[in-house]
Amino acid sequence: MALTRKASHSGSWYTENGAELNRQLEGWLNAADLSHGPARAIIAPHAGYGYCGSCAGFAYRQISPAVVRKIFILGPSHHVKISGCGLSPASTYQTPLYDLRIDQNVYKELSETGHFEWVDINTDEDEHSIEMTLPYIAKVMENFKDSFTIIPILVGSLSPDKEAMYGKILAPYMVDPQNLFVISSDFCHWGQRFHYTYYDQACGAIHKSIRNLDKMGMDLVESLNPAAFTEYLKSYGNTICGRHPIGVLLQAIQCVQSRSNGQRMNLKFLKYAQSSECNYMHDSSVSYASASLVVE
Repeated sequence: MALTRKASHSGSWYTENGAELNRQLEGWLNAADLSHGPARAIIAPHAGYGYCGSCAGFAYRQISPAVVRKIFILGPSHHVKISGCGLSPASTYQTPLYDLRIDQNVYKELSETGHFEWVDINTDEDEHSIEMTLPYIAKVMENFKDSFTIIPILVGSLSPDKEAMYGKILAPYMVDPQNLFVISSDFCHWGQRFHYTYYDQACGAIHKSIRNLDKMGMDLVESLNPAAFTEYLKSYGNTICGRHPIGVLLQAIQCVQSRSNGQRMNLKFLKYAQSSECNYMHDSSVSYASASLVVE
C-alpha cells in the first residue's frame, strides 16, 4: 500500500494555505537574481520561512526547471541518531501546492548498495530539514510537476570516511545535468540555548564575529575542499546543522572531478542572513546561507 508523508510542519513553520504560500514563494523568487545557474546543486536553509524564506529564494532561483528531472534532497537528522543515511518509507510527499513523487527506481539502486537504512514514517514526518525544501521545489518545478521525481535522503552523523563513501555512491548521479542536488542546512546556531558561544572580540560586535566565522566556513565550501571544511569544523565547532550533507556534497564533487579529467565546477554563496543581530552574551541567533553549484 502506497504511503504518503504528511506536510507535518505546515501551519507552523510555513503557511498551510496553498494560495498564500504560492504568493510568498513567488515574491521571494522574484526578488532574487538568476546569477549563478543553471544549478547542479544548491545549499539552502531550512528554518521557518518567516526567518529564512527570503534568503532561500536566492538558491532556488538558480534552478533550471526545464532541465531538471530528478531532485536529490539531503537533509540532516535533527532528532534521531543514525550512523549512516536513511530513506523514506513513503512514495509521495505532501505539500500545500501539490504532492511530490519519490523515485522508487533510484531508491532501489541506493538500497541495493547496502549502505542505506529505511526510516519509519514517524521519524520522517518529525524531521523538518527535508520538508522545508519541498514547497520551494514544488513552486520552482510547477510547470513540470508531472515530469520530475525526488530522492529524499536523511543524513546522520557521518565520519569523514562515511561522507566520502556516500559521496562516491552519489557522484555518478551528479554527472547527469538532469539531476539536481538540494543540500538542506542552516549555518551557525549561536547562543546559550544552543550551547555555542564562540566569540572573537577582535571582530567587534558578536554578530560580526558570527558572520566572520560563517564566512570562513563558506569560503572553504566554495573551495570544494572536503578535508579543509572538516578541519574547520574541528577547529571552531561551528554549529552548522547540515555539515554532514555539505560534506557528502563536497566528496561527491571531488569524486566527479577526479573521474572527468578535471571538469570545472564552481560553487558560490549568493546570500547570507542572520535571524537577529547578537550584541550580548544572552542573545541568540541562527545564520542562513544560500549557494549554487554550476558546471562550467
